[in-house]
Amino acid sequence: MDFDIEKKARDWYATLKLAKKPSREDYMINLRLVGLGLSIIGTLGFIIQFISTLVTFVPVGGT
Repeated sequence: MDFDIEKKARDWYATLKLAKKPSREDYMINLRLVGLGLSIIGTLGFIIQFISTLVTFVPVGGT
């Protein structure tokens, strides 16, 4: 496997030249979407854990 460091550096430099800082509006939209996704995944995980706890619940003692 050939590692051409100069070529990699040129590729990285070209990529960084094309990249631009997002506007505040784009950043806020992205932040909201990430927060929404995180909330959905967390809620689904909680629901699955809760259902699993209910299904495997075994009362101890008592009649």
